[in-house]
Amino acid sequence: MGSVEIPPIDYAAIAPVLVILGAACLAILVEAFLPRHQRWSVQVGLSLASIVIAGVALAAFARSAGTGVTTLSDSLAVDPPTLFLWGTLLALGLGSVLLIADRSVEPGGAFVAEAIPAEGPGTMSRAAASASGMRTEVFPLALFSLGGMMVFCAANDLLTMFIALEVLSLPLYLMCGLAKRRRLLSQEAAVKYFLLGAFASAFFLYGLALLYGYAGSVKLQAIADATAGSERSDTLLFAGLGLLLVGLLFKASVGPFHTWTPDVYQGAPTAVTGFMAACTKVAAFGGILRVLQVAFEASSWEWRGVVWTIAVVSMVIGVVLGLTQRDIKRMIAYSSVAHAGFMLLGALALSDRGLAATLFYLLAYGFTTIAVFGVISLVRRSDGEATHLSDWAGLAKRSPLVAWVFTFLLLALAGIPMTSGFVGKFVVFEAALTDGMAPLVVVALVASAVAAFFYLRVIVLMHFQEPAADGPTVSVPGAFTTAAITLGVVVTLLLGVLPTLALDWANVGGFVS
Repeated sequence: MGSVEIPPIDYAAIAPVLVILGAACLAILVEAFLPRHQRWSVQVGLSLASIVIAGVALAAFARSAGTGVTTLSDSLAVDPPTLFLWGTLLALGLGSVLLIADRSVEPGGAFVAEAIPAEGPGTMSRAAASASGMRTEVFPLALFSLGGMMVFCAANDLLTMFIALEVLSLPLYLMCGLAKRRRLLSQEAAVKYFLLGAFASAFFLYGLALLYGYAGSVKLQAIADATAGSERSDTLLFAGLGLLLVGLLFKASVGPFHTWTPDVYQGAPTAVTGFMAACTKVAAFGGILRVLQVAFEASSWEWRGVVWTIAVVSMVIGVVLGLTQRDIKRMIAYSSVAHAGFMLLGALALSDRGLAATLFYLLAYGFTTIAVFGVISLVRRSDGEATHLSDWAGLAKRSPLVAWVFTFLLLALAGIPMTSGFVGKFVVFEAALTDGMAPLVVVALVASAVAAFFYLRVIVLMHFQEPAADGPTVSVPGAFTTAAITLGVVVTLLLGVLPTLALDWANVGGFVS
């Protein structure tokens, strides 16, 4: 009986992922064995420490990484784009954990701990909320999801990518249903996300099976080799790619695969919405970029037209339906659909320039989004957050600082100069133009101009209308929420004024396989 050969493992390369997933397992033990009153402080400390340690491990490996390595039987590829995506995810994860951990904006935190008799429909007293504590299992769920996102970005074969997709998605389904107030809306959002996510996972898995039938392997490089030099029928190839893309585009909330997005953004706890909106977008587009550039670049002339159309549809859906929204979280949801269409321009370029532009856009969009949802969590009525647009009228007179911070963030989403949003759109559109996609860039420019209207509408509401006498109050943010918003605002400003460092880091090379 022959000896079993153990595949070599580059522990230095995968150390950031091991730290995050190890901390998630440790956080489960904390939930099991520590008394309730000790859990919050330990979970927050463990989560923040694990992200910082993972960041240090990432920086240490990046200094000596070279062009990249593959490890774990080539199932993970740790290359310069992976390192950029991991760094982005860890930084955004840090901001998200700060928002999730806050217990000052809403007494006891935004996550329900147990069933408590309510004073009215969907409400509970502040005393009862404070006494109930916080549902601290949200921390291991967030860490597992973050670890899944990191594996998803680095996956070098479709089976690893599918497992990572489930690891990042399942905790998110649970987290979406944990809102303390508006419990039914939150649970409805979780169910919708779970059901539609299950459909998307099934599409992805069926596409994986068809591509395995075509190439005889699930490795991205093997699919690329079969595509470039095979005389087999292309039916399996393009049917598999189409189903695979449905699963990926669903996770990235690209129209018309966006139907979960507005309901889930509205119903989920705002801190979870921020985590989902920023980090999931980074992971999903990391996967899309790797799949399209590594496995399917040789056949791009046959599928690019379809993805062109999807990009246009996503931009049109995002800006047109965004104009009709009266809930600010739903408006940001449709904004994210439009931004996903803009990001597809960089992915379609299939060049190092397009890759670097998309990576920079993901970084810029993520930080702005974290800060946006941090600000949204501060404007409150007695029954929870005030998300109807009419509640934001005259906000500048009630709280000038919050109104001006939100104005700056909305201008960044609109792509106004001196913000990260402007630089992000500029580099993506420039990469698309260089690749000969001028008609698509024209559509994107028109969509950007239309989208600016619904951001400016909120700005006008805040600064040029009188506040209602019974309008909402603006909570004083605690240290965690203040840190998360400050982090988002500072990075949004720095990437708009001094983008060179981030652009140089994003432009260090392509994928390895």
